[in-house]
Amino acid sequence: MLKKTITYTDFDGVQQTEDFFFNLTKAELTEMDLCYSGGVASMIDKINKTKDNAIIVEVFKDLIRKAYGEKSTDGRHFMKNKEITDSFTATEAYSELFMEFLSDANAAAAFVNGVIPQAPSTKSSIPAPLN
Repeated sequence: MLKKTITYTDFDGVQQTEDFFFNLTKAELTEMDLCYSGGVASMIDKINKTKDNAIIVEVFKDLIRKAYGEKSTDGRHFMKNKEITDSFTATEAYSELFMEFLSDANAAAAFVNGVIPQAPSTKSSIPAPLN
């Protein structure tokens, strides 16, 4: 699980600093791996080689949306659903995070490496960390 502290200005012009949580389970990562042609590792490799901005934007939007959630107070649950995701992506915090990833490759790589769990014991093509 990755905790990301984001400072942003809300829609009332008030500066806010909040902690946001992101996580992908092994099951979620495996599902993503099966959905991308060639797997997630292939997709990340393609991004690294082509520097295709359209692909980069879509991948990060997808990754943020799939990884974002709200941790229960007892730490047993990490709730994710359309309402929670849509609520987050409607904030300036999301905008700040997204723009940080587009402008700072190291921050983007740290995020990816922070939300990707240890590789499961299956023969899935789980990606190596971004460079």
